[in-house]
Amino acid sequence: MSMNEGCEGAVIPRRVVITGMGAISPAGMGADTLFDAAVAGTTAISKLEGDVAESVNVNVAGLIHDFEPTEHRMTKKQARRWERFVQYAVVAADEAMQQAGLVRESDERDDTPFALADGIDPHTFAVVYGSGIGGMDIFQAEAVKLHEKGGKRVSPLFIPTMISNIAAGELAIRYGLQGECTNCVVACATGTQCIGDAYRLIRFGLADRVLAGGSEESISDVSIAGFANLGALTHEADPQRASRPFDANRSGFVAGEGAGALVLESLDAALERGATILAEVVGFGATGDAHHITAPDPSGEGVARAMRQALADGGFTPDEVGHLNAHGTSTGLNDATEATALALLMGTDAPQTPVTSTKGITGHMLGAAGAIEAIVCAKSVANDLVPPTAGFEEADPACPVVVLTEARRDYPQKVALSNSIGFGGHNTTLALAPYKE
Repeated sequence: MSMNEGCEGAVIPRRVVITGMGAISPAGMGADTLFDAAVAGTTAISKLEGDVAESVNVNVAGLIHDFEPTEHRMTKKQARRWERFVQYAVVAADEAMQQAGLVRESDERDDTPFALADGIDPHTFAVVYGSGIGGMDIFQAEAVKLHEKGGKRVSPLFIPTMISNIAAGELAIRYGLQGECTNCVVACATGTQCIGDAYRLIRFGLADRVLAGGSEESISDVSIAGFANLGALTHEADPQRASRPFDANRSGFVAGEGAGALVLESLDAALERGATILAEVVGFGATGDAHHITAPDPSGEGVARAMRQALADGGFTPDEVGHLNAHGTSTGLNDATEATALALLMGTDAPQTPVTSTKGITGHMLGAAGAIEAIVCAKSVANDLVPPTAGFEEADPACPVVVLTEARRDYPQKVALSNSIGFGGHNTTLALAPYKE
């Protein structure tokens, strides 16, 4: 009988903890840099230039500046062949895997700089890592090449370079992980869904460890033009006032890029090897709106149901929620819908639960957003605080929620929620808690 089975063969759910976190975001390199910016409420939005951006009146973006992949344990060949979303995924995952103490230096080949630490079973170590869009840069470049030079000039590596599952595949190869290797794509809910899927794999005994997260290279001409013509992007020129979730004067989201990665382990596996536990994933919820391909259901029912599911998973009640790290895109429909959903969850028209949105700092990192925000949320509960929302100035009556302009410190929490919402009506919520023995 398996250690995860009861007397009648029923699986006994396992506790799932976080032992490693890594990030590359507009705020800079590393999970600590991201969290420091979140606590300080410092926006990392910057000017965006280029003919296409100018033609659609998009002036700002959450850019990663001065990124050189060969400075981050990638060979020149990998730097040439890997799209930026894969490069970003590798940077975030390297940090998370090293922090977790699950890799050691490898002297076998330059293109595999890490090997699994001694005693770690690769067959029970899974990868669940996604991208909302995948390789947009190469898609754009090869489409132009096809049009201008003909089909024989399209790169033979176009498909395996572009498709979004390649980040998960390359991460598995990099560390020798031979458990389940999957890629989930649910638009802007991708990062949260991947972490939720990883949580379930461990919770129900299908893996002992999972490397999870999301990555995005969304600031390409075709992406910017598409989102702008959809009416989703702000036309604000001032980077400090461009991304302002829940603010009365918000005018659309700011496109961002980067990646987040988390190492999840069963509590038993983490304790057995003496790992440092950073926080605990105590629940996950996922629902569908069945409403519209781009607009959330304004009733908020689907989002509220996902939050309830996540809380029920861990045995928590709504009144125990310390704060909500909202999807908070700085768009009119999304922010109002989330505010309505929180009211449904809490059973009041004006919930007093503090709400924050990391997108005031990074912009909207699409498929990477949920992973980045899970990192901020996990660090928040571990450090007894709630970060402010950068850019927020004036409350919107349509969003009756408590949005902080300064960090709330010395604020112990039993549990916090991190939401993501994606085109297609995907609602996902993680419940995160400080680790208690």
